[in-house]
Amino acid sequence: VQLQASGGGLVQAGGSLRLSCAASGSRISINAMGWSWYRRAPGKQRELVAAKTGSGNTSYADSVKERFTIARDDTKNTVYLQMNSLKPEDTAVYYCKLSGRFSGYWGQGTLVTVSS
Repeated sequence: VQLQASGGGLVQAGGSLRLSCAASGSRISINAMGWSWYRRAPGKQRELVAAKTGSGNTSYADSVKERFTIARDDTKNTVYLQMNSLKPEDTAVYYCKLSGRFSGYWGQGTLVTVSS
């Protein structure tokens, strides 16, 4: 399975971006798999930002609640992260992850830079 993330860029504080991550190359259904977004800010450890299970359960890091929304389109094998009201502290490389019961796949990362 290959994951291709896109949508990062430079945005001013208060702005919005939508990240996408598309899966390809899978011969198994990913509908039951979980999607998640992580990020790694400069000088910090990687953190979980948002996750959405195959059954639709959603969770968010406290720092992004009410601002970020994770969504998945299983017809397109794609997950999205809508990011609103962006803050400079959201600056990071964002990674998508697709998780099965015994497997996990990572995207290559997309850089989000929020200027003050």
